[in-house]
Amino acid sequence: MSDILNVTRKISFDNSISKIEYHSYSPFLSSYNSSDEIRIPIQQQDLCILPSQSFIYIEDALTKTDGTISALAKLTNNSVAFLFDEIRYELNGVEIDRNKNVGITSTLKNYVSLNENESKMLYNAAWSPNESITPSSGYFNFSIPLRKLLGFAEDYKKIIVNAKHELILVRTRSDENAFISSTDNVHIKIFKLQWKVPHVSPDGTEKLSMLKYIESGHPIQISFRNWELYEYPVLPTTTDHVWNVKTTGQLEKPRYVILALQTNRKNLKGKDATKFDHCDLTNIKIHLNSESYPYDDMNIKFSRDRFALLYDMYCNFQQSYYGVQPQPLLSRSEYKESAPIIVIDCSRQNESMKSGSVDIRLDMKTSADVPALTTAYCLLLHDRVIEYNPLTSSVQKLV
Repeated sequence: MSDILNVTRKISFDNSISKIEYHSYSPFLSSYNSSDEIRIPIQQQDLCILPSQSFIYIEDALTKTDGTISALAKLTNNSVAFLFDEIRYELNGVEIDRNKNVGITSTLKNYVSLNENESKMLYNAAWSPNESITPSSGYFNFSIPLRKLLGFAEDYKKIIVNAKHELILVRTRSDENAFISSTDNVHIKIFKLQWKVPHVSPDGTEKLSMLKYIESGHPIQISFRNWELYEYPVLPTTTDHVWNVKTTGQLEKPRYVILALQTNRKNLKGKDATKFDHCDLTNIKIHLNSESYPYDDMNIKFSRDRFALLYDMYCNFQQSYYGVQPQPLLSRSEYKESAPIIVIDCSRQNESMKSGSVDIRLDMKTSADVPALTTAYCLLLHDRVIEYNPLTSSVQKLV
């Protein structure tokens, strides 16, 4: 209330940034065929780049084998992400972030992170969980924020100065997860792909201060949360499953684990690869050495709509991860039917020991045998710290 009495406060304006301009960068080679590696570099180093606000612009079309446009096929939810097997970000030639299976990784992350308004805004990025994207012309163009594909771009919201950047995309061998078509033999043809990046111009005072810091030779640290996806291609048709996901160091142990099951939906033209299945799950635990999360058994039974604990865990992710009031994208019924994703929060851990390895193991139980052709996905979210020196151009991973 004291603010309403402060009538003597002087008016101030933020003039620290004089200009922000978006520049378009194209690949060296304009080949976007299956399994091609698409490299988009920013060679000029005397720039202030803001990667967190950059985006990928793409123009494509659903075409038949004879080259004509298909009028029957539809794009799936998050279709652009399913066009790429891998995305990497390099700084001064050093890889600092990478995502494999970009479609599944970004779909899982979006389901747990987005609210309804954000989801509507991302229709422009081919994100449409409730309806297929079907323009009558058969042509498409989308703008996909880089922060929806890489943890580095989502978490690190500052500029990067005096560095060479490169974004690498690897095309999938097949586009069948990106569209739904029961009749036409079609594929997605990319006509144009650009990385649009904001260049930030600080005002004179800020620029002078920045140059002095660079000349001092002090390194700059970049911290973010890495998204690392693991896949169990075909689960055994049993009721008890033990999955030794990986062994990692203490500094890269997961803070959050996102698990999803999917039955016979991969690389099928008539199936939506962004939908997931509960497979009659009854209990799940993640073990980090001797520590188990969650502590109690869950006693889930989807056939009797007994999954309140799972839905609570799904809803609470936004508050724990982003520090905001939860606004889950999916209602309880939508969660059960479309994306029964299990979110395990293991961010509170004993940090007294920083040495030794961590074995990550998942235990799952189901009330009936898991259906044939069921794939399990495990998305690990863990800390990463990069240090770069704008004076010497050195880059190294600390975590």
